[in-house]
Amino acid sequence: MTPQDNRASIDSGPPEKLTGGGPYAWYVVGVLMFAYIVAIVDRQILSLLVEPIKRDLGVTDTQIGLLAGFAFIVFYSILGVPIARLSDRKNRKAIISIGIVIWSLMTAACGLAKTYVQLFMMRIGVGVGEATLSPAAYSIMADYFPPRKLARAIGVYAMGLYAGSGLALLAGSAVVAMLSGPGMLDLPIIGEMHRWQMTFIVVAIPGFVVLALMMTVREPPRRQFAYDGSHETVKAEAVPFGEIWEFLRDNRRLIVAHFGGFLMTGTVISAFLIWVPEFLRRTYDYTIAEAGVIYGLALLVFGTAGPYFGGWFAEWLANRGYRDAEMRAAAICGAIMIPISILAPLAPGRISGMVMLALLSFILASAQGLPPTIMQIIAPNRMRAQFTALFMLVAVLAGFSLGPAFTAMITDYVFGYEEALPYSLAIVSAALTPVGVALLVYGLKPYRERLAQEQEAVTGRAGQA
Repeated sequence: MTPQDNRASIDSGPPEKLTGGGPYAWYVVGVLMFAYIVAIVDRQILSLLVEPIKRDLGVTDTQIGLLAGFAFIVFYSILGVPIARLSDRKNRKAIISIGIVIWSLMTAACGLAKTYVQLFMMRIGVGVGEATLSPAAYSIMADYFPPRKLARAIGVYAMGLYAGSGLALLAGSAVVAMLSGPGMLDLPIIGEMHRWQMTFIVVAIPGFVVLALMMTVREPPRRQFAYDGSHETVKAEAVPFGEIWEFLRDNRRLIVAHFGGFLMTGTVISAFLIWVPEFLRRTYDYTIAEAGVIYGLALLVFGTAGPYFGGWFAEWLANRGYRDAEMRAAAICGAIMIPISILAPLAPGRISGMVMLALLSFILASAQGLPPTIMQIIAPNRMRAQFTALFMLVAVLAGFSLGPAFTAMITDYVFGYEEALPYSLAIVSAALTPVGVALLVYGLKPYRERLAQEQEAVTGRAGQA
């Protein structure tokens, strides 16, 4: 390897500080988590605005489900592949920064939409911007932390999904309450707009704070780690698609188990994230502002604790000799999720409903950081972001577009009345979660085999150096 190959990327710090998970590495995780929180706020705020959007734009639950899932996720997932290809060889910090600008502007533009079609198109724009974040962020963290510490680091980052969702509901509830009232708003230059439209403009503002913080993040040198902690610096270069296909083919059992297992559980998670505020309003007669506060607090407290627990649990299993610790932890959390996700929407009263909602928020979140952790560990450095993007294309595209829409379709076309929403959520959970757990269990053996191959390959290269 030449000195050019060993050279760290632009603005990178000393290698010994970037590979052991020290204080600066955790600072970077904090900045990336904050970026994720803001992205999720911009994505999730729609769940609090279902009733006024349906009223003012004259749309159905199914159309809202498509708006919340398909409109956002389709381009988020599809564009994730070419963006990730850039992330595997270009400056990841710059790619994320450009994305922040796009999704913040598109969120504000949602507030200017006058029709359902316009709002649908702006939601696509939000997805395009957010497609830059996670593949590049996971790749950056994998270069800051050795494998045994990576699950906890990505678990902290994954807390952003639930912290962001919780803050979206809490802040959104405050904005909804503040802007509630009859009639429309009459603003200078913009003119008349519905009160819910102003919510999108307000929540877009923190994106520019995130942009300023990203300027303080250093791009780390790219490193290839074995599971025993040995590592080597690698060159950032484009990987031929044929090489990626060969990797997928050689590890097809693991890929099917990983993509399929998290597709099933992710579909259930997305259904709850979008529909719980409406579930609380329709089932327990809360106002939409009250529902936002209740679910926001559940996500903020119990949801954010889940990914950290999942990362800690995987680390705990690894320290006890389980080489498949990350996949095993995900399967165990998924098994616990089965009864809770089915029973939670069927709780008979407000108190039992709130208890089950807290348990549900925690267990749905617990495995959230493990899919990307597994991907960073098993994929060669030069294709980490692309592998993550393929996962997003297959599992996230289907899961996060089907979850909200599938639930809404059961409500609209099977039951035919809005109050059946809790039964729809229970049906989605009962149908998909057990399949997801079975696939994760199926992936344990090939995951162990892949880890052994990776360690052998890195150790062999180190011996030749």
